Amino acid sequence: MSKGNSRVTKSTLQTGKRLLKYVTASYKIQFIIVIICILMSSVASISVSLSLRFLLDDYIIPLIGQKDPNFAELYTALTVLGTIFLLGVIATFIYSRMMVVIGQGVLKKVRDEMFEHMQTLPIRYFDQNTNGSIMSLYTNDTDTLRQMINQSIPQVLMSLFTVVVTFISMLVLSPILTILAVLIILLMIFVSGKVGGNSGKFFIRQQVDLANITGFVEEHMNGQRVIKIFNHERRTEEEFDKLNEKLYESASTAHTFASMMGPIIGNIGNLQFVLTAVLGGLLSVAGIGGITLGVMASYLQFTKSFTQPFMQIAQQFNSIVMALAGAERIFNMMDEEPEVDEGYVTLVNAKRNPDGSLTECQERTGLWAWKHPHQADGTVTYTELKGDVRFFDMTFGYNPDHMVLHDLTLYAKPGQKLAFVGSTGAGKTTITNLINRFYDVQDGKIRYDGININKIKKADLRRSLGIVLQDTHLFTGTIMENIRYGKLDATDEEVYAAAKLAHADQFIKMLPKGYDTMLTSDGEELSQGQRQLLAIARAAIANPPVLILDEATSSIDTRTEQIVQSGMDNLMKGRTVFVIAHRLSTIRNSDAIMVLEHGRIIERGNHKELLAMKGTYYQLYTGKLELS
Repeated sequence: MSKGNSRVTKSTLQTGKRLLKYVTASYKIQFIIVIICILMSSVASISVSLSLRFLLDDYIIPLIGQKDPNFAELYTALTVLGTIFLLGVIATFIYSRMMVVIGQGVLKKVRDEMFEHMQTLPIRYFDQNTNGSIMSLYTNDTDTLRQMINQSIPQVLMSLFTVVVTFISMLVLSPILTILAVLIILLMIFVSGKVGGNSGKFFIRQQVDLANITGFVEEHMNGQRVIKIFNHERRTEEEFDKLNEKLYESASTAHTFASMMGPIIGNIGNLQFVLTAVLGGLLSVAGIGGITLGVMASYLQFTKSFTQPFMQIAQQFNSIVMALAGAERIFNMMDEEPEVDEGYVTLVNAKRNPDGSLTECQERTGLWAWKHPHQADGTVTYTELKGDVRFFDMTFGYNPDHMVLHDLTLYAKPGQKLAFVGSTGAGKTTITNLINRFYDVQDGKIRYDGININKIKKADLRRSLGIVLQDTHLFTGTIMENIRYGKLDATDEEVYAAAKLAHADQFIKMLPKGYDTMLTSDGEELSQGQRQLLAIARAAIANPPVLILDEATSSIDTRTEQIVQSGMDNLMKGRTVFVIAHRLSTIRNSDAIMVLEHGRIIERGNHKELLAMKGTYYQLYTGKLELS
């Protein structure tokens, strides 16, 4: 048990140091000014208690009983004290304003680095984490950092400085009474450690539960139609209640421990006040330690000032622990290994020389080539990008213990159309994920124009591929911007041409603002078929040599499909195309059809050849066997 706690403590300390680096790295000078201002404010506040001794012993008591008292020195002392208070107020204003700037600046940097790193993560990370859980990092967890930096850090620094200055002042006033204060300090530290340790453990659990519930809500908000269609409202409520109950338990337990610290430390402070008054009175009567009325008044005030910082730290403790828990989740994401890319073959513009060889050039020629530097002899070769894709004895599984594809061998020559048919889970979409290198194969090779795709830089590989998925995603922006997503520097004319090719131009022109129509919430104002047409137009404008159509027309009705099919045929001309389809009518004209079952190719051939075999494909096509 102790070992586990030590690991948590070590991890928490490392998280705190790492978070503090964001403050000191970008705002070092400002943070030094904040510390100086906090120290000035702390000294100014302590001056209240310390001034009681001098005012009583040196100015007020000597004036008692005088027939003609001279208040000039008292007024001077009060003026000096007032000036110190004013400086303290100014210092407090400066550091409070500066911490707001530092806090917002640190949050901006953290969010920038989070998003930048997120773009480098492999698809596997997003498959394993819900959207809501990732969103919670940007909202709930970063908000806890804001509270800690803006409020907790200056308050804790103020409290620590106050404790140090107060302790020194108490030691100067009465070393004997300070021995009692030390014992009280040890008791406070012991109680804070016990209660705070339990509080921290449950605050960390609270952040995890909060992320889980955020993910659940996000997922079920998107699935409201499905929930209502299948009357799952009650079941969904029950599942939410379970997650909410876990959040309630962790949050209430964490806040219970955190709330206990203030009253406990406050009562320990009251005990110290009483014990100090009793012990100080006895020592004063006995004439021990030179304790005067002024000393006792100041010292008793110091006991209150001494306890107050501990109570303030206790009040900020829950915010600090929540922030550290949130920071740990953020840093865990930022420590995720980025997508590995050891490729060195790049895609470049090329022009053909009179002798037929290729030369790299800067201008766009419509001719692309793979630039392949050879480390052995330092030479560079250029291979024309044609779209020749071949699989050799490929084996793959998302989990090493469970293979999805087994010894897969196939080829697609430039301009050929290959179709994959099979039941759900047969491995059709997995093949397209491997071509994109969203995942890497465990065994075997994939060659693209004769080059192992592991040698090709992922960005260049994906630039040569176009993909239309079954689930279309449209970004917030105009229709023109969404189509242009396939080629960011495309002209308006190229956008119009791509839309016409996909047969999207007609419905776009019927919209109130045409191509300038703003889309929001994943284009929910459009029909599923219209969204699919925009996705096809996006792929068309990219003009890739290899095209992947993953159930690309599954959301389009039969009549619209006939319209789109001619556009799709135009899009596929001269390209290597991989098609995944449940509608066998859409793949009849494929050069080769692969029938997959449990990750293996059980039949291959064109439409006529497969029908003649009267095997699985024949049964699927004639309706004797259904795709699941």
